[in-house]
Amino acid sequence: MDAYFYIILVVGLLSTIICVAAGIMKKAPNDTTILSVAAVELSLVVYLVGSVVRVASGEQIAGEPWEFWGYLATALLLPIGAVYWAILERTRWSNFVLAAVGVTALVMAARMNQIWY
Repeated sequence: MDAYFYIILVVGLLSTIICVAAGIMKKAPNDTTILSVAAVELSLVVYLVGSVVRVASGEQIAGEPWEFWGYLATALLLPIGAVYWAILERTRWSNFVLAAVGVTALVMAARMNQIWY
């Protein structure tokens, strides 16, 4: 596992906890929950930049490159879609959709790490 995975692990789990807590407290999506998902997106962008730099410097992806980049592109789209959902549907249930982003990003980062190594 590399540092990118651990960053997404911490940020993703923290975001999930924040969003689940807000949903349990029956709060609508707010700045805290949306910013926590934005932090997940930022960590995924850092992963993207780091991956591009590693490939450009000659490091090889052990698995299929299309699979790695497909996972990364999908992971990058998830927070955007969830925040869009939360803005359109301002109910407590949107917080649970936001919470799913952190866990999903974590699982996808674990899979990307397997493909890389």
